[in-house]
Amino acid sequence: MSVAELLKKKREVLANKNLEDGKLFCQEAAKKQGVHVTEEGIIYEILKEGRGELPLLNDRVEVHYHGTTIHGDVFDSSVDKGKAAIFTIDRLIKGYQIMLPKFQVGTKFKMVVPSDLAYKDQHINKLIGPNSTLVFEVELLNIIK
Repeated sequence: MSVAELLKKKREVLANKNLEDGKLFCQEAAKKQGVHVTEEGIIYEILKEGRGELPLLNDRVEVHYHGTTIHGDVFDSSVDKGKAAIFTIDRLIKGYQIMLPKFQVGTKFKMVVPSDLAYKDQHINKLIGPNSTLVFEVELLNIIK
């Protein structure tokens, strides 16, 4: 077997494991009290209700976020960096595109994003492998006009 074939096989095994682990994690997360599940399969919990306006899909928003794997490893965090991030919603992963327009400015929520609404089969980095389910805590701070 060539090196390329070995790497491909290793990636397939990792992708399948991540997919299975993610499904089990989502099943358990959906059982917790106070959580909701969207029709797309995103599991979320509102941590703080906002009172501001609702963003649109093409709006630029200012958010604080904390992203982890299902194992709790932090892969990115504006909170840890001490500086809020500004994004255009429609340029983010599908999970953010689905969830951010549902919430008013000031809302803080936690969401579990299945792999098909995150980075799918892409191997992003050491922590985000193919078919990784991700967990985000997000606070919608502002809509940038």
